[in-house]
Amino acid sequence: MAYLMNSKDLLRKAQQERYAVPAFNIHNLETIQTVVEAAVELRSPVILAATPGTMDFAGRAYIQAIAETAAKLNDIPIVLHLDHHHTYESIEESLKLGTKSVMIDASQKNFEENISITKMVVETAHKYGATVEAELGKLVGQEDDLIIDDCDSAYTDPDLAVEFVERTGVDSLAVAIGTAHGLYKSEPKLDFERLTKIREKVSVPLVLHGASGVPKKDVQKCIELGCTKVNISTELKIPFSSGLREYLINHPEEMDPRKYMKHAKQEMKNVAIEKILMCGSAGKA
Repeated sequence: MAYLMNSKDLLRKAQQERYAVPAFNIHNLETIQTVVEAAVELRSPVILAATPGTMDFAGRAYIQAIAETAAKLNDIPIVLHLDHHHTYESIEESLKLGTKSVMIDASQKNFEENISITKMVVETAHKYGATVEAELGKLVGQEDDLIIDDCDSAYTDPDLAVEFVERTGVDSLAVAIGTAHGLYKSEPKLDFERLTKIREKVSVPLVLHGASGVPKKDVQKCIELGCTKVNISTELKIPFSSGLREYLINHPEEMDPRKYMKHAKQEMKNVAIEKILMCGSAGKA
């Protein structure tokens, strides 16, 4: 019987072997089942990422219980991870429930405030045996209700990244190198040179957010250059919703969620499998 893990050993192993652990945004029972099924089939470690909006929708205790059940029933490494949580209080609530991996996103604050909040979360999370991800720099686009305009985006400064990691004791760092949340208006231009500099200066695992819609070759180059966790959200929502919509349009008389959800889950699973293969994590469980 397995249990939910923190992300420390998973990301360190990925860092050493030059692949990435996929972090899929989940929202309910069906999406957790789908992502885990794909990971089990490919023998991949997997991170189930839950935003504040997901927790508000489904309830922290429900998400925690479903993720714990998935971990107990399957013999692959599974992490439940708080994605883009902005307050100490919301993170502490999940830590008390048993969550072992959290992200404090104070990237909207100034540098010193970001450090202060992140350090406070790190100190508490480590007492619970949990790992902490933080973000330095800002990604454009929308994550839940937070919207960042292009003019407000800021890339991660490699030298500030060194100071940030040293002063906070954070376990992994999300970097801003040109990716965005949501769908891209045009093909993103990623700053690989900046990523290379950050990797040379910072020893903790690096995280690529906003990978949905980024060309496969670019994501894989980011992995080669040191990203060991890749976040995917929008590209899972699209097949699930389109699969559900298609089935209901073609079967207007259907009212049984056990039937129409099955088609949506399969469409989503197909994409999850593609992303696991893209990350190179198949067979790494």
